[in-house]
Amino acid sequence: MPGMSATHMYPEDTMTYHLWIIPLVAVALAQLAAVATSVYLHRGLTHRSLVLHPITDVGFRAILWLTTGQNRREWVAVHRKHHTFTDREGDPHSPRLFGVWRVQLWNVYYYVREARRPETLRTFAPDIIEDWWDRAVFSWGLSGLGVGIALLCLIFGIWIGLAVALMHAVLYVFVLTPVINGLGHWRGAQNFANTAYNSRALAWVTGGESLHNNHHAHPRAPKFSMGRFEFDPSWVVIRCLAAVGLVKIAGAPVQIPRS
Repeated sequence: MPGMSATHMYPEDTMTYHLWIIPLVAVALAQLAAVATSVYLHRGLTHRSLVLHPITDVGFRAILWLTTGQNRREWVAVHRKHHTFTDREGDPHSPRLFGVWRVQLWNVYYYVREARRPETLRTFAPDIIEDWWDRAVFSWGLSGLGVGIALLCLIFGIWIGLAVALMHAVLYVFVLTPVINGLGHWRGAQNFANTAYNSRALAWVTGGESLHNNHHAHPRAPKFSMGRFEFDPSWVVIRCLAAVGLVKIAGAPVQIPRS
């Protein structure tokens, strides 16, 4: 009926609302977290292909605090070690060492195991210094997740909020992130001679990260799409931020010449 609010829906209307709002919000949050990870943690901090304005820096840290609870120094250290020992002894999460399904299903275990090693942090992330924001807010990862879940429950109600949070966690932790580290070093297309692979389809939902062969060939390139029909969603975000002065592009984009 016209003017009927969500609280006065018929039962079948309420069920339909629940069925579409939960996956829609969960997917949106997973994509937001994937792009923030790619732009800030990966291209900005790890490879220094971007210089972020302080407002952008804090903004991305807040997004990641609320959606993933990740510690930026740990993420940078683990990923730099991965590049140093790619697919050989010392790689924290290589499917060629541990098996593709073990990395796909237990990627979070391999990440946490490596991130808890003080020597990894000292060796691979000495430039990531704890600042006031870290000490006051962002080092408290579980608190960030708690605040994020509380906001979802406040906006959508307790049960929908909890369902959204659970689905988002599954998508980010057990689907999007491990498919980059697992399948990205197991099967796919290659533009360059290295042990990583590209997936043009998966790149659309991983913030461009599944163009992994390109990235390992040119780690400091801020744009991961280099060949025909490749699309890097995070590059669109970067260009928009650069257009308004919130990001400075430091690395040089690479384009494969058309034959």
